[in-house]
Amino acid sequence: MAIWLTKDSKLIVQGITGSEGAKHTRRMVASGTNVVGGVNARKAGTDVDGIPVFASVAEAVAETGADVSVGFVPPAFTRDAAIEAIDAEMPLLVVITEGVPVQDTAYFRSYAEERGVTRIVGPNCPGLISPGQSNAGIIPADISGQGRVGLVSKSGTLTYQMMYELRDIGFTTAVGIGGDPVIGTTHIDCLAAFQDDPDTEAIIMIGEIGGDAEERAADFIKANVTKPVVGYVAGFTAPEGKTMGHAGAIVSGSSGTAAAKAEALEAAGVRVGKTPSEAARILTELMR
Repeated sequence: MAIWLTKDSKLIVQGITGSEGAKHTRRMVASGTNVVGGVNARKAGTDVDGIPVFASVAEAVAETGADVSVGFVPPAFTRDAAIEAIDAEMPLLVVITEGVPVQDTAYFRSYAEERGVTRIVGPNCPGLISPGQSNAGIIPADISGQGRVGLVSKSGTLTYQMMYELRDIGFTTAVGIGGDPVIGTTHIDCLAAFQDDPDTEAIIMIGEIGGDAEERAADFIKANVTKPVVGYVAGFTAPEGKTMGHAGAIVSGSSGTAAAKAEALEAAGVRVGKTPSEAARILTELMR
């Protein structure tokens, strides 16, 4: 089992003919992902390594039955690309692009919510992977295999580290939700999906400074999650008022600190590691 992405998923890549789109399409295909098409209106009718390029998402869906789109579209065009996928009723849209204006993300997220069909992961994220089944995005496919843990993370690189740290246990699905102030899929969305997935036995959650997403996740865990959850919050040493890496990772006064987030999670019964390795050790002990 997995959440949202399985061996039966059929992927298209918006921006497949660009350098990043083509490179990561090849990586996804090499990992066994079923990439059935790409989209670039100016290069429709061509192909990338035998993968057909279509003029629109709607055409790609009609021709291939695709149910996942991965976007490698420049920031200035990401809003239009997302709307195109939403209009085509794409069930899952993964927006990898970094630097998307927050107002654009807010617009297409709201549009998707109104239409009620498309789940958005990202933007500014590594995507998601169900090891041994499918890989939608840029997460390395060879750092961990199938297993019993669900992972949700704001950070791409910490997603990779945690997958490696827990490679002996493995994952049902790992989701990098992105670190922008506005994102499509939240910690809570992933926690709910992992709670409902019968093959996910434990959950590891990676947060970071800024905002209140982790505090809200803590409230949700306390009320709704019965499976063991282990957490890590990046940024214990971050100075106040400084943006750290992600656009959303900024501490304002006493709000959004790593210590406050860890305290909220621990109050909800989540064991929180002070480092990614410590969090991995805690989860390994729980799984035993």
